[in-house]
Amino acid sequence: MLKGIAASSGITIAKAYKLETPQITIEKKDSNPQEEIEKFKNALAASRKDIETIKERATGKLSDEELEIFDAHLMVVDDPAMSDEVISMIENEKVNAEYALDVVSNNYISMFESLDDEYMRERAADIKDVTTRIKYHILGVDVADLSLIDQEVIVVAHDLTPSDTAQLDKKFTKGFATEIGGRTSHSAIMARSLEIPAVVGIASVMSEVKHGDLLILDALKGQLIVNPDEKTIEQYQEKAEKYQKEVAALKVLKDKETITTDGHKVEIVGNIGTPDDVAGVIDNGGEGVGLYRTEFLYMNSTELPTEQQQFEAYKKVLVAMNGKPVVVRTLDIGGDKKLPYLPIDPEMNPFLGYRAIRLCLDRKDIFRTQLRALLRASAYGKLRIMFPMIATIDEFVSAKALLEEEKEKLVKEGVEVGQDLQVGMMVEIPAAAVLADEFAKYADFFSIGTNDLIQYSMAADRMSEKVSYLYQPLNPSILRLIKLTIDGAHSQGKWCGMCGEMAGEPDAMAVLMGLGLDEFSMSATSILKARSIANSISYQEMQQLAAKAVKCQRAQEVLDLIHSTVK
Repeated sequence: MLKGIAASSGITIAKAYKLETPQITIEKKDSNPQEEIEKFKNALAASRKDIETIKERATGKLSDEELEIFDAHLMVVDDPAMSDEVISMIENEKVNAEYALDVVSNNYISMFESLDDEYMRERAADIKDVTTRIKYHILGVDVADLSLIDQEVIVVAHDLTPSDTAQLDKKFTKGFATEIGGRTSHSAIMARSLEIPAVVGIASVMSEVKHGDLLILDALKGQLIVNPDEKTIEQYQEKAEKYQKEVAALKVLKDKETITTDGHKVEIVGNIGTPDDVAGVIDNGGEGVGLYRTEFLYMNSTELPTEQQQFEAYKKVLVAMNGKPVVVRTLDIGGDKKLPYLPIDPEMNPFLGYRAIRLCLDRKDIFRTQLRALLRASAYGKLRIMFPMIATIDEFVSAKALLEEEKEKLVKEGVEVGQDLQVGMMVEIPAAAVLADEFAKYADFFSIGTNDLIQYSMAADRMSEKVSYLYQPLNPSILRLIKLTIDGAHSQGKWCGMCGEMAGEPDAMAVLMGLGLDEFSMSATSILKARSIANSISYQEMQQLAAKAVKCQRAQEVLDLIHSTVK
């Protein structure tokens, strides 16, 4: 049994189709610049044609929003900044085209992979996908065509690019398993859309699995069983049937309210990274968007996005949600998230440094542009603006004052601004949680960012494997900070949500409900399961559970308490 990360739920049994990626060697060679530039341009044209063909094949299988992934890939092909860098290197250093592209693309990939935000790190895969295709064309290497698979298989690969995933026919591709990847990679997102089970991050899968091996893919637990015996096959066939019945039952909840057995209502909403992700929230019955990360606008650009570009992106989400609330987090970048066009001095502790609201209050020119775009978009839906990384009341007051200034300017210009606009903050710094009752006098709402709140509270870098044991969402100290935040909001008649990973954890649902959390924001595919849990428990009983949980000493005690209470 091999273990990985469950990226797209399901259980399936089929033979392995081992996708071997062509191995290419990139060497620096002295070359004729004009010939190499011509090679590079021809490879760009061929890659563009490939991507357009893949998009055409995927039409009908993927939603319009998901097909836009390939528009993003075409933008990489057509990116003048990257092309200019490659051509300049060929001309100035008289090197071969594939070497110049390798150097330039690796710089971009390294920049994205170094980021703290998992969603942004996964965007490196898109650049790698496109530039690898271009290199293949420069070198004349054939690319595997997964659309030609004509028997039931589980695809096994080092990685599956979005281009690969889009070619999969779910009639024959029953699942896939990869050595690398995460839940937020485009291939994982598309696998969920196609409803193809997927397990990623199985480190040894390429060495452990041979072409034609019989596999059981358990994408509920993140496991791959190689060459199972008959008894194991029968057990998993039963599990697969049971899972399909559960999925059918969950879909009935899509348009239902999220309400406990004793009548307590909460909202279950979705986290998104781009406007394209809205379809998943809607398809899974999300009651709104609880976190729209705006970083992609900045990360996927070679310069600061204009007010109009931002306005169009925010408007698209608000219109798509059709009157349901959309919480937009303002720019959360800096320190560990670097932009090539926005130089920031290196820091010893970037997690604790010049980032998010700290950068925005310093670079008011950048911040004001985003605020104007958001205010203009607010006329098209129920917008909630949220400031990240707030540590002091003065920071929040200053940020809100800038918003008010831009609002006044727009009104004077005759630009319509939404009337139903709320301004809130992320609670991810312990100091803000402790002072939540005072912050609630100024903020319209809170959204708890547990990913950072936990690492700051435990003084443990969540990216460090050696201290990963300290990432304990159910530690009583964390629960007490969450309680302080929720109680602080309610003391002033304000609502409190959560947009960290903890909000979508089934084991955490009951205790968070009992603590009084009003809104749970999570990945779209977690929404229906969370609603199923919420609709099956008693709010009064969960309040009693939460009261006991905050008095525990250890995270395991809390988990045991939850399991003994929620059947």
